[in-house]
Amino acid sequence: MINFKGVKVGILGLGQENIALAHFLALEGAKITVCDSKKKDELVESLEQIKDLELDYRLGLDYLDNLKDFEIVFRTPGLPILNPKLQKAKEEGLEISSEIKLFFDRCPCKTIGITGTKGKGTTTTLIYEILNEAKKHEKILGKIYIGGNIGNPPINFLKKLKPEDIVVLELSSFQLQDLNKSPNIAVILDIKIDHLDYHKDENEYRKAKANILNFQKKEDFAVVNADYLTSFELAILSQGEIYWFSRRKSVDQGVWVKSDKEIYLRFRSKEYPIIKTPDITLRGEHNWENICAAIAAAVLAGADLDSVKKVIQWFPGLEHRLEFVAQIGGIKYYNDSFSTTPDTAIAAIKSFSEPIILIAGGSEKGADYKELGEVISSSKVKTAILIGKTGPRIKAKVKSKKAKVKIIDDCKNIDQVVEAAKGEAKSGDVVLLSPASASFDWFQNYKERGTQFKRAVRSKEGIITEYT
Repeated sequence: MINFKGVKVGILGLGQENIALAHFLALEGAKITVCDSKKKDELVESLEQIKDLELDYRLGLDYLDNLKDFEIVFRTPGLPILNPKLQKAKEEGLEISSEIKLFFDRCPCKTIGITGTKGKGTTTTLIYEILNEAKKHEKILGKIYIGGNIGNPPINFLKKLKPEDIVVLELSSFQLQDLNKSPNIAVILDIKIDHLDYHKDENEYRKAKANILNFQKKEDFAVVNADYLTSFELAILSQGEIYWFSRRKSVDQGVWVKSDKEIYLRFRSKEYPIIKTPDITLRGEHNWENICAAIAAAVLAGADLDSVKKVIQWFPGLEHRLEFVAQIGGIKYYNDSFSTTPDTAIAAIKSFSEPIILIAGGSEKGADYKELGEVISSSKVKTAILIGKTGPRIKAKVKSKKAKVKIIDDCKNIDQVVEAAKGEAKSGDVVLLSPASASFDWFQNYKERGTQFKRAVRSKEGIITEYT
């Protein structure tokens, strides 16, 4: 374990993780230089958060030059470990670390790590909520912490941790890329190819994900999706005991969905019914996988079944992810602004059996909308309100005459969109914002898009805010 007092440290990239890290290392007495490709006038908000620290700066496009000046550097997750300048420095003997690596090196308690291409945030939060409920029942003695890619750098609470505590971490491929320790309970969701603008190729992306299992010990556990080949194949990398989860088939030990009707747990040779699928608040059959994974991980961490059942029944999901917004005049409104790809929009559409007024479109990511158009044409979508730059591209893929899908494509802002949706919907219908596109034409990001949608919906009369 490094004693950082007087050590020359380079912090590469000034994202939220490294802002938290700067505070941590400053308390440790390190001599810190912040290195970032942006200039000071582009980092005003970030620099404000570290203004009280004694730091040096190396800003601009040459920020990765002369890394030999440091004894150790900490890369931001957004800086690939395979960056040529980093690799050259590593070959010359420079130690390259990260906020999450330092956390794992010093963490004194049990950790649960979750990775996958989609569903990480939902699964991570669900595990956290179950364990907190179990703590209320005195089934778990320590405190429960949540962090990682979900938005809370775990270095923030590292010094608070005690051996009896549990830390639940969402882990991206960026964070896992050069990790050399694995969590005590590792959860592998469905893994599809993603982030090839960051990773060298498909193989390197899979290898990054594999680090969540590579360093497990015999006393550890792996909770693995049994329905997808990539996840299934990764399971052999763990030295720990494997628990499976599936929404399609029974498993020897783990959690599965039986005949689309009920979720079961098989644990230590006994079988336990958990919840009937119609009683689950969280929408979408794809979320059954996340629920199954969370159940297995939480039980392995010590949660009791009463806590599991209670949380699974009420858990509504994360903000901007198939989030229930309101019921007005018998019409239910859902915010799925986090959906920036056709695949996620398709999953959202398939989550409902009610007639749908779909709001889709946004800024360009170069996606192929053929399958989304087919799904819109053949699903419960009765009206598609298409917006933004990708609206016309989605419209071109919808066979509206054959499917009798009404297209509205003349809205200029979110208030007009919600008014149009209200005019099309009847009691029993669902209004679904699931854009299948980025947000940067009308909005700063997906969060602002979802927030403005919710504001526009909730400004209406007769609102019911509870889920019914």
